Amino acid sequence: MENLDKDLYKAFFSDIKEKINQSQYEALRQVNKTLLALYWEIGKSIVGKQQEHGWGKAIVETLSRDLQNEFPGVQGYSTQNLWYMRQMYLEYKDDTKLQPLVGEISWSHNLVIMGKCKEGSEREFYIRMTKKYGWSKNVLIHQIEGKSYEKFLLNQTNFDEAVPEKYRHQAKLAVKDEYNFDFLEIGEQHNE
Repeated sequence: MENLDKDLYKAFFSDIKEKINQSQYEALRQVNKTLLALYWEIGKSIVGKQQEHGWGKAIVETLSRDLQNEFPGVQGYSTQNLWYMRQMYLEYKDDTKLQPLVGEISWSHNLVIMGKCKEGSEREFYIRMTKKYGWSKNVLIHQIEGKSYEKFLLNQTNFDEAVPEKYRHQAKLAVKDEYNFDFLEIGEQHNE
């Protein structure tokens, strides 16, 4: 490397490496969206054929076996996974707010949320938080079991919108707890 400024090259290399990493990440996101769109369509097709032709449970098992034979080595076409695809379609088909969000997180994250959260707003919360903070599947499970959604709701107030700014300090003082420390003989110097 003739006449090459090492610091300048390090910065150049770092920039190129970042571009490669960003492109790989974007490609993975696009693959995930495409995969979830496929799963949505498979779920929709299963529901449609069951309704149109009165097909029962056997269609899912038959389809799973045939897909696995047709695409050997490709994961994702187990009987259970096809049932999950069907479930995803049925649970989100009428929810125009959640439909586009399911493609923003991985299939395994979606399965956790579908399995552990029943309400649409709760599902939306966990989908958005998973996307925003990049939660792993285990962190997501921990957040759901720790009731993060419920805690989030409890912390929601309209205080700033309901109370004009010039009265906020007075309002906070009015609802502050008062403690009487006289019995401890520490009086005024420890007043809240």
